[in-house]
Amino acid sequence: MSNLERLLRYTVIRTPSDDSADTVPSSKVQFDLAKVLEQEMKDLGLTDVELDDKCYLYGKLPATPGYEDHTRLGFIAHMDTVSDYCDHEIRPMVTENYDGGDLPLGDSGNVLSVSMFPHLKSLKGRTLVTSDGTTILGADDKAGIAEILTMVERLINENIPHGPLSIAFTPDEEIGLGAHNFDVEKFGAKYAYTLDGDTEGEIQYENFNAAKAVFEITGVSVHPGSSKNTMINASLVGMEINSLLPGCETPRGTEDYEGFYHLDGFTGDVANATASYIIRDHNATAFEARKNTLRLIEKDLNEKWGAGTVKLTITDQYRNMAEIIEGCMQLIENAKTAAEKVGIEPLVRPIRGGTDGATLSFMGLPCPNLGTGGHAYHGPLEHITVEGMDLATEMALELVKINTI
Repeated sequence: MSNLERLLRYTVIRTPSDDSADTVPSSKVQFDLAKVLEQEMKDLGLTDVELDDKCYLYGKLPATPGYEDHTRLGFIAHMDTVSDYCDHEIRPMVTENYDGGDLPLGDSGNVLSVSMFPHLKSLKGRTLVTSDGTTILGADDKAGIAEILTMVERLINENIPHGPLSIAFTPDEEIGLGAHNFDVEKFGAKYAYTLDGDTEGEIQYENFNAAKAVFEITGVSVHPGSSKNTMINASLVGMEINSLLPGCETPRGTEDYEGFYHLDGFTGDVANATASYIIRDHNATAFEARKNTLRLIEKDLNEKWGAGTVKLTITDQYRNMAEIIEGCMQLIENAKTAAEKVGIEPLVRPIRGGTDGATLSFMGLPCPNLGTGGHAYHGPLEHITVEGMDLATEMALELVKINTI
């Protein structure tokens, strides 16, 4: 199958993960895709194909005879998608010979516009894949899965010499848990790459340090007509918490290496409220300072409104893999060479987010991230080109060849 055939096959299988669940995987629907991939891997001729009870799928491609002693290299992608815009059937749209201009997405009223995405002009003439504008497409990260398996198929069918390879597909990456139950020993590779980035040619080995922070606010609810000096409105305290944070240090106001506080959920009334944040920073010292700012807010508001009014829980999620990858920078140099060999400009830049590779790197599997050719993930304007996917596959093939020298 081609990358396009694989992508269209995978994206219609809805696999949203669920950050409110306490099971692994967080949603059973992820097995629906995993079982399809399990059979496909077996049909391709991969060995040691195993789908475990936590929805981690592993397989290996034995080395070409004579190349068994080469370093085992791994490739990883994730099967889940975000849950946003994923509550009904996904209907991919394929626009051949895209004209580089504004593109209405079905009858949804959503338009993929050049004013919002100036890079669209550079995609003129390509085959563009989108949803119908009512759901995500799911190229994050089903494009990565397609590219890895297309690479494997080409290695086999074109008799390209290669060392031993390991392949894995993971659940729950979108809720930050994708690598937590990954069996590094079973995977068996010394190094790996995740294919979970954006533009083809993207190479990433610096990601955010990340934490989740939840403020639970307990107010005092009394009749508003007789609440003088008595009522404590939990929702207003929540608003006060947000007002104490730097207004420009939000995702909208930051880029590159700039960190942020992101209010990603708020519920409440007079009696109780909850404000959920994600905290991000590439710099470890600045990251700790951000967490300390939240702790100071908790302390000060409890002094102002009374002990127990505000309870803060901070949960660390992942760390910046740069401190691991800096010890094996040949992975980045090889990726740059691979990009150049297929005519792509290497785009070495930080991840403004996280990836399975961050956690895996600290588990003993150094694992930078590569672009898949997609854009505008996590929403109904998500899009990717077939040509971008094909270039990502070519780049992965070159990495295998470089590893075989």
